[in-house]
Amino acid sequence: MASLSDLPIRDDLRGLSPYGAPQKHVRIQLNVNENTHPIPEAVATDIVSSLAKAILSVNRYPDREFTELRESLAGYVGHGLAAANIWAANGSNEVLQQVLQAFGGPGRSVLGFPPTYSMHSIIASGTGTRWIPGERDASFEISPATVTRWIEQTSPDLVFLCSPNNPTGTPLSLETIAAAYEATPGIVVVDEAYAEFAPAGTESALSLLPGRERLLISRTMSKAFAFAGARVGYLAADPVIADAMRLVRLPYHLSSLTQAAAVAALAHAPEMLAMVDDIRRQRDRLLTELPKLGFHAWPSAANFVLFGGVDDPHAVFEALLDHDIIIRDLGIAGHLRVSAGTEGETTAFLEALEGLRLH
Repeated sequence: MASLSDLPIRDDLRGLSPYGAPQKHVRIQLNVNENTHPIPEAVATDIVSSLAKAILSVNRYPDREFTELRESLAGYVGHGLAAANIWAANGSNEVLQQVLQAFGGPGRSVLGFPPTYSMHSIIASGTGTRWIPGERDASFEISPATVTRWIEQTSPDLVFLCSPNNPTGTPLSLETIAAAYEATPGIVVVDEAYAEFAPAGTESALSLLPGRERLLISRTMSKAFAFAGARVGYLAADPVIADAMRLVRLPYHLSSLTQAAAVAALAHAPEMLAMVDDIRRQRDRLLTELPKLGFHAWPSAANFVLFGGVDDPHAVFEALLDHDIIIRDLGIAGHLRVSAGTEGETTAFLEALEGLRLH
């Protein structure tokens, strides 16, 4: 049986490992920041009805411009945006890949600030874009001065910012985003995959779009909309950005079924987002209860909490697995990350963790 080393694979891909959180069949899955709440039955019924209608014409190619979906997404995000401001793909990872295919590539670079979403650097590698790891300030924050300094020192073609940041949950100020934009002639991407979980009243980077044609805001339906299995991501930007995406996307890249399911879900946005309030409550509960167990819980505006003070993260990870609970060992010394689940799931996690501390 051949191995990768036997193939004429690209030199810059040799020795790399593919992305992938552990997939284990356990009772409580709190490791990949999914929305653990099921889609409401009435909404699911409507989505199934839309899929049934779409399947009748599946012998034809889908709408290449996914017009209805873009209109629905524009209506959802608001901020005066229209369908022309929206682009979508099979998950926000594909959106980011298309961005790097259009604006990155060999001879170009992208600046990011680890620890951050690991797919940012992996997608950079896959598109032949040089990844530049910048350094964060204390408490995982990034100030306007810090982002400006790193851009001036490295002259990247793109800047990737994550707000709230994954895996730390750290919010990013609009001032930092604006400073990044002013400091570079290149593309600035703000990954807002967890934006809906931020405290009420938090201003999105969407508010910065007017007059900034090089600013891209990436979003997903995987988290707040409990649509992880449907694979729908999108970005909001100046309409000219969609013209760039058309140059690199595959023909008919969004299936008729994907479009139908997403449009139906967006029509029920209030019901879908009702789950967000409960998830926020469980996140805030984790932020309160973890310190009581002797851990340091980092402030989070997302649907997960990074906590430190873990003497042996791998041992705790394995011990929780024995309790049929999986969280995330990210390889950050002394830290683990846990997604906010349902009330019952959060209770089970906290009780299991407390049991480990007592023993």
